[in-house]
Amino acid sequence: MGTYMCMCMSLLLLVLFTTATATAKVHYHDFVVQATPVKRLCKAQSAITVNGMYPGPTLEVNNGDTLVVNVVNRAQYNVTIHWHGVRQMRTGWADGPEFVTQCPIRPGGSYTYRFTIQGQEGTLWWHAHSSWLRATVYGALIIHPKDGDSYPFPKPTRQTPLLLGEWWNSNPIDVVRQATRTGASPNVSDAYTINGQPGDLYSCSDKDTVIVPVGSGETNLLRVVNSALNQQLFFKVANHKLTVVGADASYVKPFTTSVLMLGPGQTTDVLITANQAPGRYYIAARAYASAQGAPFDNTTTTAILEYKSAPCPAKGAKIKPVMPTMPAFNDTATASAFTTSFRSPRKVPVPTNIHHNLFFTVGLGLNNCPPGASSSTCQGPNGTRFTASMNNVSFQLPSSFSLLQAHQQGIPGVFTRDFPAAPPVRFDYTGNVSRSLWQPVAGTKVYPLKFGESVQLVLQGTSIFTAENHPIHLHGYDFYILAEGFGNFNPSRDTAKFNLVDPPLRNTASVPVGGWTVIRFVADNPGVWLMHCHLDVHITWGLAMAFLVENGVGELQTLEAPPADLPLC
Repeated sequence: MGTYMCMCMSLLLLVLFTTATATAKVHYHDFVVQATPVKRLCKAQSAITVNGMYPGPTLEVNNGDTLVVNVVNRAQYNVTIHWHGVRQMRTGWADGPEFVTQCPIRPGGSYTYRFTIQGQEGTLWWHAHSSWLRATVYGALIIHPKDGDSYPFPKPTRQTPLLLGEWWNSNPIDVVRQATRTGASPNVSDAYTINGQPGDLYSCSDKDTVIVPVGSGETNLLRVVNSALNQQLFFKVANHKLTVVGADASYVKPFTTSVLMLGPGQTTDVLITANQAPGRYYIAARAYASAQGAPFDNTTTTAILEYKSAPCPAKGAKIKPVMPTMPAFNDTATASAFTTSFRSPRKVPVPTNIHHNLFFTVGLGLNNCPPGASSSTCQGPNGTRFTASMNNVSFQLPSSFSLLQAHQQGIPGVFTRDFPAAPPVRFDYTGNVSRSLWQPVAGTKVYPLKFGESVQLVLQGTSIFTAENHPIHLHGYDFYILAEGFGNFNPSRDTAKFNLVDPPLRNTASVPVGGWTVIRFVADNPGVWLMHCHLDVHITWGLAMAFLVENGVGELQTLEAPPADLPLC
């Protein structure tokens, strides 16, 4: 790690990472999950962290390297760690979502995750996949090219990961538990953060604002991760253009923009050239809030891009950084223009022989108050309880076994294999939906796939209660995004919009508000793989499902045996 700090700003936090090169190897890490005193926004409180760090440690590896991470749980809550975007080829036991690929690590317990990075380069991240611990338990996972390989763009002078997050002036676990108890939406966050710091637009944050130093004329790489729990975010750097070169650990055809929009879970790698007058420029992020009328955190987090040659202010004076003009919180046109700009760098092998043509509705719902229930537990709209679903199934996690364990051991009664390939009722998905369709059915259902089968999946947003942009993440796979649009997907009209030449390869797709997205992938990784909305409040309400991919033929198409230290339920 290299550092630079002007003496007149010695109290400011500096974060700078330089490129690491190494031969393919095994990286050993210890993660200790524990409660740590953290002070933000004038308030000190205990937060769950990894190794006492918020965000947690950045892991840097090369394509082809193996990670072995021993996680020790010294916190008071169950925990798991998910390696977001890692393909986990045949290593589903290391994927991390609790009660899906493993039982949680109980307080006082431990578990060692073992997996190899195969064919991925760029920026991913890791995070807790238990309740709302992800609010503070997360960190960057940077994958450099193999030793001797190079980037498909000029090597940047330096690299800086920028993790966008959310902060609550209360225990996030208490926030979600209150929402679960009352049936209402949870309290919104009190601040957004960049590398754990809110920035100097918030009270009590001046001295800890993140500084990103640059030299005039340099081109640097910013690795931007949306680690926020429940909010899509716009991202800008004042007076500077951003050249997008990667997303979700895949390279993309470079394009230049002044603004990024990332849904939770998504990563974007951008080159930035220091071609402005030496000075200080805000790096800023604020909400893209697509759900009409829904409450959201309407604050702005900042870091500072600082030229090394910028003059130091006179003693006792402050030089206010230049502030970018941010998009309006409901600027869907800007969000859509960004998400539809992605292309792969060259022609890619898009699956064309489709074995499963699936259509999944995704969105919110409202459950009627159960008979005899107290009104205090039905504080959603008009005395209801919020819920969410895919194809009218509100996903319920098991509690006695993980889905993968039940599948591997043939344990009955944990899940069923009848997740519907299409919604049980066709309706005007983005129109005025009948109240009879607002209440989904709870279930633990998976959709089975044979090894090697290809899938086309239409993700159709709905306007039940409200339409909203949904960042949908598929574990264990990357997928091609063929197209997206607004309104109801119309196969006779919208298939003409499919990009079958150079669609982008992603692991998290933003389904536009009141619209649809089409993805394709080949089921070449055996196991049980969760697909869910990465707005954690939505997965809490049931906006999820799982694909069960059977073993193929031979060892290389077969899920590895579970490790000896796999946690028990």
